[in-house]
Amino acid sequence: MTGEDDKVIPVRVALRCRPLVAKEVNEGCQCCLTFVPGEPQVIVGTEKAFTYDYVFDPTAEQEEVFSTAVSSLLCGIFKGYHATVLAYGQTGSGKTFSMGGAYTSAQEDDPSVGVIPRVIRRIFEEREKKTDCEFCMAVSYLEIYNEEILDLLCTSKDKPAISIREDPKEGIKIVGLTERHVSSAQEMVGCLELGNSARTVGSTAMNAASSRSHAIFTITLEQRRGADRVDSVVSKLHLVDLAGSERQKKTKAEGDRLKEGININRGLLALGNVISALGDESKKNTFVPYRDSKLTRLLQDSLGGNSHTLMIACVSPADSNMEETINTLRYADRARKIKNKPIVNIDPRVAEMSRLKKQVQREKKCFFLAESAENVTKLLDRNRALQDENNKLSRELSEAAGQTALMFEKIIMVTLATVTNLPPKLNRFQFVAADEDKK
Repeated sequence: MTGEDDKVIPVRVALRCRPLVAKEVNEGCQCCLTFVPGEPQVIVGTEKAFTYDYVFDPTAEQEEVFSTAVSSLLCGIFKGYHATVLAYGQTGSGKTFSMGGAYTSAQEDDPSVGVIPRVIRRIFEEREKKTDCEFCMAVSYLEIYNEEILDLLCTSKDKPAISIREDPKEGIKIVGLTERHVSSAQEMVGCLELGNSARTVGSTAMNAASSRSHAIFTITLEQRRGADRVDSVVSKLHLVDLAGSERQKKTKAEGDRLKEGININRGLLALGNVISALGDESKKNTFVPYRDSKLTRLLQDSLGGNSHTLMIACVSPADSNMEETINTLRYADRARKIKNKPIVNIDPRVAEMSRLKKQVQREKKCFFLAESAENVTKLLDRNRALQDENNKLSRELSEAAGQTALMFEKIIMVTLATVTNLPPKLNRFQFVAADEDKK
C-alpha cells in the first residue's frame, strides 16, 4: 500500500435545487432559498446558511453537474478505487432526474440525461484511450423494496434468494445477485433499461411516478495491465437512487403506498443514524449501526469505508417544502463530515498470487540463510581444525628444530674435541715411526 492509499478522504456533497414546478407556482409557492454567487453556499429563509463542496441552483444543467462533481470520480475508478454517487432528498426533489435512472436509449442525444448514462458513455470513452490495458466489465442492478433485496436483472420467474455477506478482503458482497458482463455502452444501457422496467414505482400526491424503492446500479471494472496481463485491479462504481423521504400527510398515501412509505422512511432513518454516528467528530470510535437496515449494510463501504463518495442532495425551493428542505440540508451537512479511506483494490486472485510469491521468496531466503549459516558453521569448524593442526605442526617443527640444533651442537663438540686431541696423537705416531726406523 502506498502513502496515497493511507489518505482519509471526506464524503463530498453537491447540493442541487430544482426549479419550482407548475403545481407549486399555481399554489403561489415562493422560493425559500438564496444562492450566494461564486460560493458553494445556500441560505434558507433569511438566517441559516449551509456550505457544501458544490452548490447547483435551479439554472444548472445536467452537463454542469456531471462535469463539475462526478467526472473526477471516474478518474479514480480507472486507478483501481471504488466510488459511489448517492442521490438523496425528499420525494419529488429531482433525484431520479439527476441520476438518470429512468433513461432509455431513445434519449441518447438528449442534453437532459442524468448521471448514469453520462457515466456509461465516459467509461467507454476512457477505455478506448487505454490501449495498454485489457478490460472486463460487468453490471448488476438491485432495488430494496420493503426491506427486501430484489434483482432487477434476473428475468427468471424463480428468482434465487439474495443475501449480504461481509468478506474481510473484499468487503460487502451480495450473494445470488445477477452480474452481466458487457463489452459495449449499448449493452450496458440495455441492462439499465431492463432494470428500470422492473423497478417499483407508484403515484402519490407529491409525485406521479414516485420511486418506491432504493435502487443501486453497480458497474464493476477489472483492468489487467502489463505485458503478461498479471497486474490486475478491480474497482466498483455504485450509482444510488434513493427513494424519497416523505410525510404521509403530504403524500396522502394509503394501503400499499403507506406501507412502502413507512419502510422507505425506516431505511432512511437508519441511513441518517449511520451518517450521524460517522459525522459526529466529538465521538471517536462510536458504534455505527450499519446492520439496522439492508440499505446501510449495502452502503457500508461507501460511508466510512473503502470508497470515494459523492452525495447529491436534492431539494425543492418551494417554501411549502421548507421543513423537508432544511432536513435534507442538515442531513447533507452531517454527511460531509464522514471520512472514508479509499484504497487501490487489487484483484483478490492476483493479490493471493502475489502473497504466495512473496511467501515463497521469503522461504527461499530463509532456506538460503539457513544453508549459508550451516556452511559458515562448517567452515568455522574446518578453520578451527586447521588451526589446531597448524599449531600441532608448529609445535612438532619447533621440537624438531630444537632436536636438530642439539644434534648439531653435539657434532660440533665432537669435532672440536677431535681437532684438539689430534696433535698429541700425531706426535705419538711420529715417535713410534722413528723408533721403527732405528731398528
